[in-house]
Amino acid sequence: MRMDSELLDLLVVGAGPTGIAIGAAATQAKLRVLLVDRGPLTAAILKFPTYMTFFTTRDKLEIANVPFAIPDEKPTRQQALSYYRAVAAHYNLDVATHETVTEARKSGDAFVIHTHRNGQPHHYRARAVAFATGYFDQPFKLSVPGADLPWVHTYYKESFPHFGEDVVLIGGGNSACEMALDLWRNGAKSVTLVVRDSRLKEGVKYWVRPDVENRIAEDSIKAHFNSIATAFIDSPRGIEIRSHDGAAQTLHADSAYVMIGYHPDADLLRRCGVAVDEKTLVPRVDLATCESNVLGLYIAGTVQAGLDTGRIFIENSRDHGPRIVEHLKKALNAAH
Repeated sequence: MRMDSELLDLLVVGAGPTGIAIGAAATQAKLRVLLVDRGPLTAAILKFPTYMTFFTTRDKLEIANVPFAIPDEKPTRQQALSYYRAVAAHYNLDVATHETVTEARKSGDAFVIHTHRNGQPHHYRARAVAFATGYFDQPFKLSVPGADLPWVHTYYKESFPHFGEDVVLIGGGNSACEMALDLWRNGAKSVTLVVRDSRLKEGVKYWVRPDVENRIAEDSIKAHFNSIATAFIDSPRGIEIRSHDGAAQTLHADSAYVMIGYHPDADLLRRCGVAVDEKTLVPRVDLATCESNVLGLYIAGTVQAGLDTGRIFIENSRDHGPRIVEHLKKALNAAH
């Protein structure tokens, strides 16, 4: 049984693909490693739409030298969930799920990592800490009346519960556009986009953009550009929106989704002593080693990109684990 007082070589905050890859690299290097996550294993992928297929090919999602052995070129969400669990099992990773890290601070030659689980505090000691916390569990929310009503959502699972409904989507990026098409094709009574800017975001996937723009042009999907949501009303249910010229109107909505992006947990990094840019939320990190301005504290995966969440993916951060472990091994050897 793992004891909180055991001195670990490395504690990894986050048990998504990047965290698993770091844990696997550490295990291969014979380091004592523990992964701690506030949710379940691969929590972000669990929140993806149920029937999602990755645009990335299976080979680019592989980690830790474990083949992603499926016949399809592009994996589904279910296949990815099974694969990353298989990698964790293959390396027999020690994982503490549903446990929230609140702070990690250096004390002598080790970090003391404070956590809580079910309201009970715990702590661990580790020579080094790696943050691989991503961003997907930190959605931006609207600070307007009614934004916390139960029919206003920030994660989309599938279209089928919305058959025959009027659904309003706040946002003009990939998520909102793909959701709009899925809802329209699967029986929603009406689908409406409310977009702050004068057009859809530049980053909308090249095969999605013409589809959704054609649906808007033919009025199959309605769109209000240069508009923002100012309130969500429970009875009668609807959304107040206002255009940039001041004109206001209320849209009927049985359900609404606020899809305006995600952000990393910069406050957690700051509590641990990491310097974080106030505007971009990019942490100070040596890209060659993934070490932050706090010696022995590493930052890996998408959290390195701050608010630019489309810059770093699984496929271009798979080597963060080996980089971290190689640098940590040298530091541990030098200490001895």
